[in-house]
Amino acid sequence: MDVNYVAIIVAALLQFIFGAIWYTPVFGQLWGKIHGFDKVPKDVQKEMMKKMGPFLVLQFVVTVVTTSVLAVLLTSTTSDWSAYAFAGLLWLGFIVPTQISAVVFGGTEPRWMVTKISIMAGAALGCMMIAAAVLSMM
Repeated sequence: MDVNYVAIIVAALLQFIFGAIWYTPVFGQLWGKIHGFDKVPKDVQKEMMKKMGPFLVLQFVVTVVTTSVLAVLLTSTTSDWSAYAFAGLLWLGFIVPTQISAVVFGGTEPRWMVTKISIMAGAALGCMMIAAAVLSMM
């Protein structure tokens, strides 16, 4: 098993940047509305944002873990599948069902469930494809 640790870190960084773009300029307003942040005063929002550091570190760590698992699976499989197909299958079989359960049983208002699942699943698919691209190139 020959895992490229530099590729894992590069892929995790790119996924983190992608997620920041996805959840801020692309879907930020909608995401905020889904979670009721649009009703929170601006000064409270700023205070909440100041406290996000530990959560962002945690998110980066789990992104490294996910990318590492994908790298191990890609390097240890004898499959003729491309990295993209393999990542897509993992996304469809494990990530999407987990996200759906988290939204359905996580207290999301029913009117936002499909939207929230779509945003989350889209972000996860983008991240998996970024990881597959970097891991297959490096």
